[in-house]
Amino acid sequence: MFFSFYTNLDYQILILLVVCWFFLFTQIFYNLYFFRKLIIYKKRKSNYRPNVSVIICAKNEYDNLKKNLKTILNQDYINYEVIVVNDQSNDNTKDLLNEYEKTYFRLKVVNIDDNVNHIIGKKFALTLGIKSANYDHLLLTDADCYVDSNKWISSMTHNFVSSDIVLGYGAYKKEKGLLNKLIRFDTYAIAIQYFSYALRSLTYMGVGRNLAYKKSVFFNNKGFASHMQVSSGDDDLFIKEAAKKSNVQIEFSQNSHTLSQAKSSWKEWYSQKRRHLTTSPLYDNKIKFLLSFYSISQFLFLMTFILLLTNNVSYYLWGPLLTVKLFLIYLINYPLMKKLNCTDLFLLSPIYEIFNLIFQSSLFIFSINNNHNKW
Repeated sequence: MFFSFYTNLDYQILILLVVCWFFLFTQIFYNLYFFRKLIIYKKRKSNYRPNVSVIICAKNEYDNLKKNLKTILNQDYINYEVIVVNDQSNDNTKDLLNEYEKTYFRLKVVNIDDNVNHIIGKKFALTLGIKSANYDHLLLTDADCYVDSNKWISSMTHNFVSSDIVLGYGAYKKEKGLLNKLIRFDTYAIAIQYFSYALRSLTYMGVGRNLAYKKSVFFNNKGFASHMQVSSGDDDLFIKEAAKKSNVQIEFSQNSHTLSQAKSSWKEWYSQKRRHLTTSPLYDNKIKFLLSFYSISQFLFLMTFILLLTNNVSYYLWGPLLTVKLFLIYLINYPLMKKLNCTDLFLLSPIYEIFNLIFQSSLFIFSINNNHNKW
């Protein structure tokens, strides 16, 4: 009877069903192979406390430095320095840093003068900061980031006991509004991908808001030389090149998170995402295929499912698809959102996923052949 029910279906409906189930099973595979490993991942404890150089690049960041820098300078950690590279700021950044330098003995300021003709972008400033570092263990963040815990440095750098690179989580502050929720969901979705891929020895990126690596790794890899012409990529392209199968650790404990203010307008977020997209064509083909195929499977599942609904097919056909899809979303998202401190997104996560798919698809279409050179 069950078989005859399907044999009596319209040929086009049957194709839609097969396609829909295929893409759903593709997502199940990704969830079981990649994300499940992140769910069951248990952190090894370590008391390793190396000497650390925290590096922050700043260009016209007076307001952010005034709000955030003290959270970095007041860490519960014995031996560390904070290097702030002032990249030709024309606000009051230099005066503020000079004032702080008198108060905080850990602070070291590197100024790039206005008359210095250098390649525009963060990479030059970051390279100067790294060269100025006294210690081999580097911890990077941005001027617009702050930390809620005074254990941030120790939470990140204890991983150096068994690795050369530590990938951290750079979250956004929780605020009211749909845009804030979508940005935080997008940040979460990106994080669980690069964390889970790293656990499968497929490291392809980190985020400059919260990233650690050894100074020796930077110079052995010749810094950013291979992609200096690309304005972005100081985090993902560098990590892609420097990462080996056994030299990367991930860290997402609550104390290790950095926080920053999310964009307040759709236009700002769209511009930010377009800038980030400029580095993805330079990823390895294997990574590009894996990332693209997962996104394509989500998008085409959604499209074929909508087509099924518009053809007024029986609930017995689309009901199981919807049930399995929702079960998969909630099964994966709850433990991972709990780990990354964004459980407020859990209940409506299927809706946020749809919004994110539509946004990312439009972003990809309109960004083809566009090249943006912003810091």
